[in-house]
Amino acid sequence: MESTYLAIVLSPLAAALIAGLFGRRIGRAGAHSVTILGVAVSCALSAAVLWRQVVDGAPADNVSVYTWLVTDGVRMEIGFLVDRLSALMMVVVTFVSLMVHVYSIGYMHDDAGYQRFFSYISLFTFSMLMLVMSNNLLQLFFGWEAVGVVSYLLIGFWYTRPSAIFANLKAFLVNRIGDFGFLLGIAALLYLTGSLDYREVFAAAPGLQDATIDVGSWQWPALSMACILLFIGAMGKSAQVPLHVWLPDSMEGPTPISALIHAATMVTAGVFMVARMSPVFEYAEAALSFVLVIGAITALFTGLIALVQFDIKRVVAYSTLSQLGYMMVAQGASAYAAGMFHLTTHAFFKALLFLAAGSVIIALHHEQDMRRMGGLRKYMPVTYWTSLVGCLALIGFPGFAGFFSKDALIEAEDLSRIAGAGFAEFCIVAGVFITALYTFRMFFLVFHGPERMDAEARSHLHESPWVVTLPLVLLAIPSVIVGWFATGPLVFGDFFGDSLYVRPEHDVLARLGEEWHGPMSFLVHGFQSPVLYLALGGAAVAWFLYLRQPHLPDQLRDRFGAVYRLLENKYYADWLAERVIPAAGRAMGGAFWRVGDVTLIDGGLVNGSARVVGWGAALIRRLQTGYLYHYAFAMVIGLALLAGWLLIRPGGS
Repeated sequence: MESTYLAIVLSPLAAALIAGLFGRRIGRAGAHSVTILGVAVSCALSAAVLWRQVVDGAPADNVSVYTWLVTDGVRMEIGFLVDRLSALMMVVVTFVSLMVHVYSIGYMHDDAGYQRFFSYISLFTFSMLMLVMSNNLLQLFFGWEAVGVVSYLLIGFWYTRPSAIFANLKAFLVNRIGDFGFLLGIAALLYLTGSLDYREVFAAAPGLQDATIDVGSWQWPALSMACILLFIGAMGKSAQVPLHVWLPDSMEGPTPISALIHAATMVTAGVFMVARMSPVFEYAEAALSFVLVIGAITALFTGLIALVQFDIKRVVAYSTLSQLGYMMVAQGASAYAAGMFHLTTHAFFKALLFLAAGSVIIALHHEQDMRRMGGLRKYMPVTYWTSLVGCLALIGFPGFAGFFSKDALIEAEDLSRIAGAGFAEFCIVAGVFITALYTFRMFFLVFHGPERMDAEARSHLHESPWVVTLPLVLLAIPSVIVGWFATGPLVFGDFFGDSLYVRPEHDVLARLGEEWHGPMSFLVHGFQSPVLYLALGGAAVAWFLYLRQPHLPDQLRDRFGAVYRLLENKYYADWLAERVIPAAGRAMGGAFWRVGDVTLIDGGLVNGSARVVGWGAALIRRLQTGYLYHYAFAMVIGLALLAGWLLIRPGGS
């Protein structure tokens, strides 16, 4: 199987190199053909691996490809751990990536950087596969950093735009903050266990439950500190508050990139990492509480920001932030399987919504302001119906994929007794209403109501070409059906096997699974849940405000101006990240330069020591007169001083 795993990761890499290095020779058709073929091969082989694991019952594979370095007994290897967790991620990543590749043929048709674009997205797929297939922390870090670098290139793809350059630099720097914590977490685990290999780290975790690390005069629980540091890395990659500020600005990249980064790849890396490290997190309850609370804050408060956005892509971006918060809440509640299931369903319907937004943007000649849209239903029927599927899945409407994953997640969190669970439950339940409100606000402003675009745009309106609409249809299908056959085995069954570890006292899904009697009973229970009526209430309020009484939103904005400004300014997080923190950093750096460098080092140590030496040399030089009686006098004085010291020193005679 080693050759199969190598083919899965190397096919997108080879395609990226061909399209990037030989793009001019093979042309546009050659670039998209070779990259689509590479990702398609990877997707087909990933599906075969998942089939082998699930249907044929094959055991997990832990393969070492080669040893890169051995130092002080620590082996640094490149290898693959392919179990059901990584196999599921491989299929999700490659399938969504394949849909984005096909979609990009239509979306990027007239772009001058066509070949470069396909090279980047294929390279991004390779990086993500290296991350999810790794069997050690070193390779995990390589994939982690590689997706960060390629996302920098993709967000700033249109590098002539100052806003795109600002956005990719912002994403890069914010992720460096998270990655610094991630690297410290890896170093802590290496210090505690003496290994970077997953198996050895996981085996050592139970014995380290009571271990501490001295930090100055304080003693910290070792595993909790290591896991919190790892999660800080996840806060950067998966855009959790307060390291979320980069993700909405990443909309400066082309729409296919938004779908690729925000649906199933980069932003889900943190969620996957916490699930993969569950054998360690389970023995660090303080870290689980930290994950739970941060996820809950992200789920509610970033969803509120989406209510005041008018850029269609930014609405979907803030929706991604909120849903990532839901996934993190599940991980913090030890419902790892529910979090991974929501990651899977979210990948389909969120990629669908991003690509549908791109279809609208194409039709309106790259207009993204929803205030200049409206009434698109009759012009774009395929985009309309697939968007409706995506919206219903996102709000958790019964029968759609999002219903099964979100409802299981909320029910599991309700059973959790981890510290902070009550706060988290309030946030995610309130977030259901907010999600439905901003989702159908977007849907009604874009597809219903009066046509607000100009006459020229209206005259050219038509449905997008098949290379755009086909991926929408293919993504809409799993957004509807995947919950019906996947909820039982993934959430309540033994699908993940030994891939995930949950201590018995934390196993909320086992308790919830006692009430599982198939998807139909789950559906019936969903109709009885108040959570459903919160979602329907949010959709109804959106209909009333934006279709029935469209003048009311402006009146509410004027009436609650302070709240609106707070949300419009995103709680001033961007202001802090872009103005206050950099200014404080520059001021601190200037102070260190003036006091530390100029005054202490240059003025005191370097120039000061030179001045002391010069002064001493000048003094000694004056004693060198050349007269014999001066030297004799100095010798007499010296002998007198020496004799006096010998007489008065302790024990002298």
